[in-house]
Amino acid sequence: MAKYLVIVESPAKVKTIKKFLGSNYEVLASNGHVRDMPKSQLGIDVEHDYEPKYITIRGKGEILAKLRKEAKKADKVYLATDPDREGEAISWHLSKALNLDPKKMYRITFNEITKSAVKESIKHAREIDQDLVDAQQARRMLDRMVGYRISPLLWAKVKRGLSAGRVQSVALRIIADREEEINAFVPEEYWSLDAQFAVKGERKPLTAKFYGTEKEKMEIRSREEMDRILEAVKDARFQVTDVKNGERTKKAPLPFTTSTLQQEASKVLNFSTSKTMRLAQQLYEGIDVEGQGTVGIITYLRTDSTRVSEEAEQMAVSYIGETYGKAYVNQRKNDGKKQDKKIQDAHEAIRPTDIRRLPAAIKESLSRDQFRLYQLIWKRFTASCMADARYHTTSVKIDGNGYRFTVSASSVAFEGFMSVYTQEEDEKGAENQLVKAIGKDSELTLKELEDKQHFTQPPAHFTEAALVKTLEELGIGRPSTYAPTISTIIARRYVAKEGRNLYLTELGEVVNNMMKKSFPGIVEADFTANMESLLDMVEEGKVGWKTVVSNFYPDLNEAVKKAEAELEKVKIEDEVTDVVCEQCGRNMVVKYGPHGKFLACPGFPDCRNTKPYLEKIGVPCPKCGKDIVLRRSSKGRKFYSCEGYPECDFISWKKPEAQQK
Repeated sequence: MAKYLVIVESPAKVKTIKKFLGSNYEVLASNGHVRDMPKSQLGIDVEHDYEPKYITIRGKGEILAKLRKEAKKADKVYLATDPDREGEAISWHLSKALNLDPKKMYRITFNEITKSAVKESIKHAREIDQDLVDAQQARRMLDRMVGYRISPLLWAKVKRGLSAGRVQSVALRIIADREEEINAFVPEEYWSLDAQFAVKGERKPLTAKFYGTEKEKMEIRSREEMDRILEAVKDARFQVTDVKNGERTKKAPLPFTTSTLQQEASKVLNFSTSKTMRLAQQLYEGIDVEGQGTVGIITYLRTDSTRVSEEAEQMAVSYIGETYGKAYVNQRKNDGKKQDKKIQDAHEAIRPTDIRRLPAAIKESLSRDQFRLYQLIWKRFTASCMADARYHTTSVKIDGNGYRFTVSASSVAFEGFMSVYTQEEDEKGAENQLVKAIGKDSELTLKELEDKQHFTQPPAHFTEAALVKTLEELGIGRPSTYAPTISTIIARRYVAKEGRNLYLTELGEVVNNMMKKSFPGIVEADFTANMESLLDMVEEGKVGWKTVVSNFYPDLNEAVKKAEAELEKVKIEDEVTDVVCEQCGRNMVVKYGPHGKFLACPGFPDCRNTKPYLEKIGVPCPKCGKDIVLRRSSKGRKFYSCEGYPECDFISWKKPEAQQK
């Protein structure tokens, strides 16, 4: 009979950990949280020292009964939930819900699900860290207060089903502010001038960019300015006045944090933040690798630290030395970036649990997307332990009639980490390949001048990756909050995602304006970042969690009461379409349901007619010329067909493109 009980969060971990620990251990899953505040009420007694009210989550009774039964039989109970604040809080809730004896209850954490890490964690079992629990409890209560006090206000003043959130409201404000910047942007004219020179003795011409005068850099702002410069240089005698050869170094990248992984997976693999986290969770919890059984192949995925364990670093150094040679090993010890006060350094950066588990070797055991993400993580970590890349650089100054043109180029002298991992900017390469024999005595002849007019561009719309980067830079949220925050504002239709870009919707604009007017503190980035710092101080035991909560609620309560009295009701009109309801003749409107958009008759409840919403993609059907529309299969997969279906049977899984005439 098993003597020890280990409780984890996810059923996916059970099999893996059971295999590592053997027959003396029973491993069971809590399936995430087991207790929470009731959905029907605030669940915080604001009159009596802000005591939270916790109840068992619906559907968890059976799981808890089984855990209680096993806990009674066990000599020791190990709580092995995730190694972060939320995991600590789940362990604490389990200890209360199961009424565990403190003498036989232990908290264990591991940063990776490998045999050595799990066994080592049992040797270093500890008590539950109450400061961590309190920090998570305070966060949950602050979020609850914002959600449960402001959301009903949005329901009353705008429409049912809306929600406000402490972090999501700031994210929405950031997107709205960018939209205002884009709308207010006034383009400015500027010009560029390239000169092409023939170099005596060389077949290849040399292209140089206009710099300014021989004394200073200058911008060309108009056609008139350009014409004056063209007139001055067209017959000038040009000569090389300076050639500088040098070397520059490109540092190896740091290993991934949650934020940088989400950003890079978005840019390179076109993954949404939620997809990246879902796949990373699978890689962390355990993959059935052929010949090795089920094993976690990456470390814990929620982290803002770039620190790497000494053991992992030594394994990487050994592997790189054997595979690429000693010259490729990073000689600087990687302690990660200088950790600032916002960093929770409880665990390591995201890395493979074993660098010798090459992506290609386990490709057959992974889905296509799992493989692509694992390969990205493996390459980035390996690169972080490799030597910097070195470039030979050359810069040339060419002067004529008081004006200066410059040309610069670089070539890779030593690839270093770039032999494993390159980013977009590395792949662009040298802008200009210089002629080999350029020098001060080179004879130049001006062949061609190319002038171009340009206009400054407005700031780009946020992508998910850019929003994550901004949230992190401003100190808003934590690794575990980025993906759910973005998913929520998209699901609530405050923001629409088209391609990679995020756009503010009319509904989002209304909600943001309302929040700015009535709750300016909550949507201020500085206020939210300061709140994160306070939660960090609770975690460090420097501030009591009730102090944070009790300082926050009275101001919020006052603001809600004022908003209830002063805010006017805002009507968001449904989008009217040109589709006519065949039952009553009205133009149908776009509505939103749990499965997305659909068409409904505005005459409800007298007319209850609904239809699927078919989104036109702007491409005519190659068979009959009607519009191609986007549809979804019964399993939710996108496909494209003619709007005239079933009369026209054109169908395609790939998005059709308009034929060029």
